[in-house]
This record gives sequence, C-alpha cells and structure tokens, in this order.
Amino acid sequence: MRLVELEVCGMTPKQRVNACLRRQPADRVPIFMWFHPETAVRLAALLEIPPSRVGEAMGDDFRQAWVNNNYAMEGIVHEHEGETHTDAWGISWVKQGAFNQISHHPLADATEQEVLAYRQPVDHIEELLSSMTGVVKGRGEYFLGCDVSPCVFELYWRLRGMDGALLDLLAEPEMANALLAGCADLAALLAEEACKRFDLDWLWTGDDVAGQQSMMISPRLWKAMVAPHLARVISVGKAHGLPVAYHSCGAVRPIIPGLIEIGVDVLNPVQCKCPGMDPIDLKREFGSDLAFMGGVDTQELLPQGTAAEVRNATARLIEGMTSDGGGYILAASHTVPPDTPVDNIFAMYEAAGVSRQEIFDHAAQIRKGTVA
Repeated sequence: MRLVELEVCGMTPKQRVNACLRRQPADRVPIFMWFHPETAVRLAALLEIPPSRVGEAMGDDFRQAWVNNNYAMEGIVHEHEGETHTDAWGISWVKQGAFNQISHHPLADATEQEVLAYRQPVDHIEELLSSMTGVVKGRGEYFLGCDVSPCVFELYWRLRGMDGALLDLLAEPEMANALLAGCADLAALLAEEACKRFDLDWLWTGDDVAGQQSMMISPRLWKAMVAPHLARVISVGKAHGLPVAYHSCGAVRPIIPGLIEIGVDVLNPVQCKCPGMDPIDLKREFGSDLAFMGGVDTQELLPQGTAAEVRNATARLIEGMTSDGGGYILAASHTVPPDTPVDNIFAMYEAAGVSRQEIFDHAAQIRKGTVA
C-alpha cells in the first residue's frame, strides 16, 4: 500500500510545514485536521476509501501517532457500545458513543502510601512506541510527529480521578508532586526514545488543563506544580533540535506566557469560543513567539453556517493568522463534528487552497494504491 505524495507547485508537506514554522512563504497553509469518527466514516463513504485514510485524501500534511496514554483512549477502537478494556496504567475504559470514556481510575481510592508506591508502565515502552511503526513506514515527505500526551496533569487525573487530583494539589502537594513527576518521567522517557529512534519533525505534548470558561486549576498552581514537570518533557524535544507543539482544550490564555517560557512553539487547538481565545488576538499578542494550529469554530460555524460563511470565515482566519508570513496550521477548534454539512467541510478546504476536485483525485489515487 503506498501513500499519496501530495505536492503542490513543487512543495512537499514537510517543506510546507517547515516554511510555516519559520514564518516563510508557502504554496498554501499547512493542514492538520481532526475528524470526529462519525465524520470520518461519512467522508470515507463519499470518497470510497477507508476512514483511516480520510486525512490523507483531504490534504493533511502530517503523520503522527500516540505513544502515551492517549493511545489507550483514542487508538483502541471498539466496535460495540459498552465494550471495555484496561490499559497498562490500570485505567479502565468503556466505549460510550464514538469515544472511549474512563470507567475506573486506579488510584481513586488509594492511600498516600499506595499513590507514592505507584509505578508508571515503563516495562511497556516497546509496546507503546510500536504505534509509530505505521506512520514511519509510510511517511514519505510528510511532517512526522510523535504524540507523548497526556504529559503531566491530565495523566494524573486519569489515574486519580478529577476530584482527587484537584484536592491533592491543594491538600497533599508533596504527594501530588511525586505523582506528577512520575507522569512527566514517563512522557520524557517516551519522548527521548522516540527522538532517538525516529526521524521526527516535531514533538507533540499536551494536557487538558482548562474548560470552556476558565482553567481547571489556577494559573499560579499550574506554574508552581505542573509547568516544571512539563518543561522537562519539552526539553527533550528541544535537546534534539525539534519544535514542540502543545495541546490543551479550553480557555488557556492565562498560561500562554508560561508555555512560551518553557519552550512551547505551537499551540493547539485554539478554541475560539472560549474567553481570551480569539485567534487573531492571540496572534497579535503572541505570534512572534508562538505558532498556532486550530481556531476554525466547531460549535457554530462548521455545523450551522452556510458553505459561503465557512469559506469566508476560514479565509479571513488564514489571512489574519499568517500576517507575518506563516505561523499558522489550519485545523478546527476541536474534531470536525458529525453534524457538519459536507459542503461546509469542502468550503473550509477550498479556503486553504485545496479544491474538492483535488480531494476526489487524491481519493482515486488511494483506491488505486489499495488494489491488490
């Protein structure tokens, strides 16, 4: 099976993304779009290709895989509602709708002694890193990333439960710091091994630390207890000469200066409906230090707007976010929701310079490549 090599005016995906990150001109804005599983199935049926190859047909410039606990959440796909699995961390998951949700936090009722005795699954490193095999083999000239998230706080609360995690940070800071350190140690180890083994173009990190309206923890607490551990993970990518991307949903504006301080180069997903997260405002304030990925509204614009509205809004977003010549990767502010009209999806891509015809042509090439 061969991948479609997407080149426009002689620029490969890797060249395109590198130009973007260097604030240099490119033939078009790079694209890294995430689709809700039901959206991917709809597009796959339309394009007559497997759902796993929708991004390729649509013009994505990236190839990336999860190697940390996000693989247990998103990489293990169950067919039937209610199916379960327990991962190497002892976290149990159940399929609810299109996604896996946590049904058991292994340290939720643990004593302080049990929390301090907990060991991350370092004996599963080879198994975890194996998810990179497919993207490395077929990457060609694509921009290659390795996702080591969740790195610190999010893995902590997956182990401990959200209520327990929040209480720990305030009432049991020494215990919390020890478990946060263990979470970061694992992410840093995975990052180091990935950087050594694979010809990466960036390191992807992340933790969901904010909600729709505000941070889950105070910026002060984040800076004191989370940022130092996250910095250790980021420093691995930096030591290998790689740009580092960071993902957190929600209203993360208060910690953006702190993220820049510890070495983050790219922020995702820029949930534009959250307070303080207007993409153009963020670009104006932080664009000299930070590139952005995301910002196309998935709450109202994509599912409810007209194709013309989507096309025009996306075009304005791209123009505003590339005012310095680059520094922006087109993506939605979350996964493209299943109630998004197909015409709106194509309109978003058209604004980025990828036509509907090109997408169908890419799909035709994929079909030819999959014929035995």
